[in-house]
Amino acid sequence: MTATAIPTEARSMDLLRFATAGSVDDGKSTLIGRLLYDTKSLFTDQLEAVEAVSQARGDEYTNLALLTDGLRAEREQGITIDVAYRYFATPRRKFIIADTPGHTQYTRNMVTGASTADLALILVDARKGLVEQSRRHAFLCSLLRVPHLVLCVNKMDLVDWSQDVFERIADEFTAFAAKLEAPDLTVVPISALRGDNIVSRSENTPWYEGPSLLHHLEHVHIASDRNLVDVRFPVQYVIRPQSTTVTDYRGYAGQVASGVLKPGDEVMVLPSGFTSRIVAIETADGPVEEAFPPMSVTVRLTDEIDISRGDLICRPTNAPAVAQDIEAMICWMDETRPLRVGAKYAIKHTTRSARAVIRGLRYRLDVNSLHRDESATELNLNEIGRVRLRTTVPLLADEYRRNRTTGGFIVIDEMTNRTVGAGMIVETG
Repeated sequence: MTATAIPTEARSMDLLRFATAGSVDDGKSTLIGRLLYDTKSLFTDQLEAVEAVSQARGDEYTNLALLTDGLRAEREQGITIDVAYRYFATPRRKFIIADTPGHTQYTRNMVTGASTADLALILVDARKGLVEQSRRHAFLCSLLRVPHLVLCVNKMDLVDWSQDVFERIADEFTAFAAKLEAPDLTVVPISALRGDNIVSRSENTPWYEGPSLLHHLEHVHIASDRNLVDVRFPVQYVIRPQSTTVTDYRGYAGQVASGVLKPGDEVMVLPSGFTSRIVAIETADGPVEEAFPPMSVTVRLTDEIDISRGDLICRPTNAPAVAQDIEAMICWMDETRPLRVGAKYAIKHTTRSARAVIRGLRYRLDVNSLHRDESATELNLNEIGRVRLRTTVPLLADEYRRNRTTGGFIVIDEMTNRTVGAGMIVETG
């Protein structure tokens, strides 16, 4: 068993994905190490190795930041996995942490880590207060529609647990977050190094009346974050068994992006527009009476309709846009060539692939000041801008604010087959 293997008993538990963000030396590595240590998610040999290195370095304490340094070193050696993922679990919930780099030049890594997160932890150093990076990370989380934000004011022990310092930082961040449509914000004073307010409430902050960080992570309500209204089922694979005993089976496999599917429901297939009814929904463990995100299922219909990969099943009265002209916010990830008007790229949207041409760049956004530069002619590495593009085939899309799955796409350089951009659809048509 590896350190990131998921125990069998934990598989049916609620899962919270969260991303960590913060400037260099704000204590992200120490916080992640503390969570792993305090939830007993470490193997004995891991802990012994960290203790030995800490002792050899002359540290007066077990340096829990060393638990993630190995992964960070791998990233610095050029390995392609730029975001380090860690797993841990408590009796109430299981967690996947996306540890994203804090440097400005790694905006693309932050976008990658936060794009699937239910919650983002933004760390600030209590001595420094809010810095440019803090605002940048908050804006990126807002852009990516991360439903829950937690501001961790770290290193409170170095400001003598000052309530005034904490409240000043909390008020400043709250005012900034109000401009960003941050739906849910919690602020927690912590010391990742000492473990204060991480797993249990600390005696050093009698003036703080909120929960510990882990208590909040365990209890934050994420079920209502999922879109259960708009049925969206992108078809990934058509199942036609080659067995001579099964001649009439045709199933459509994929992952439910949003909404709830049930046998008997009337559905429509896009882009053809044909309608049918669901006769059965099956999983690897057998038939189910309903399917909801993020379940992977096989859907069978009463009628034989020509359906292939890239098609989408939805409700006849609630369909996404079928559009070739798209307006999107794009984070550019290519360090060799910028995005330019007139350039052609491949697009991957849900299970559908297309080619696209950049028709216009409305503005480039300064992530730190939120200023829009309408004179911009290109997007360079880590820059974000609003782009108009036209695709060769229609995309079956929603606005990103409504559906993160059918509202997001990636941009691919056809020459190198590398992912060069991540897009969030703002408008269709």
